[in-house]
Amino acid sequence: MPSKPIVALDMPKSEEALTDKQQKYLDICDEKLGFVPNVLQAYAWHSTKFDSFTALYNDLMLGDSGLTKLEREMIAVVVSSANNCYYCLTAHGAAVRQLSGDPVLGEQMVMNYRTAELDTKMRAALDFAYKLTKEPAIIDEPDRQTLRDAGWSDRDIWDISAVIAFFNMSNRMSAATDKQPNDEYHAMAR
Repeated sequence: MPSKPIVALDMPKSEEALTDKQQKYLDICDEKLGFVPNVLQAYAWHSTKFDSFTALYNDLMLGDSGLTKLEREMIAVVVSSANNCYYCLTAHGAAVRQLSGDPVLGEQMVMNYRTAELDTKMRAALDFAYKLTKEPAIIDEPDRQTLRDAGWSDRDIWDISAVIAFFNMSNRMSAATDKQPNDEYHAMAR
């Protein structure tokens, strides 16, 4: 069976071709992972859009924060689970499996995070992620206070919220373009 294209849209190459720095970024991904994630290929048609996406992703997921990389990936998976985002569930579920060293935890995050044995602090963050994704209009001060009571600082709440917002955007772009995950993600950290 022939594989599906990376996205369902046939995007023309922009006059703003990838810069040497951007191409090096893709080359480093290929070297470290053994493949270039399709999400990056999906943005590679336009250098400004590629830069915007990668800069925000790198800041939110790798930048200075009170949240660990694993905690941020868990939030990404819960948001993606609430949105049924096939691409992000596959890619970020693999990241949770890899970072935690626990394939079961990765599957729990994808299927139903409530089945996982989590501390009160992380449970509060994931409950907030789910609620902000499914019912953003009803988030109010008691929701933020629940996070504070669980041990998150206001800066942490900002970072949690930014990761949630980014993955809601990314999930919607994946759905709109039928972005497909790389096959390699399915076998990672099992």
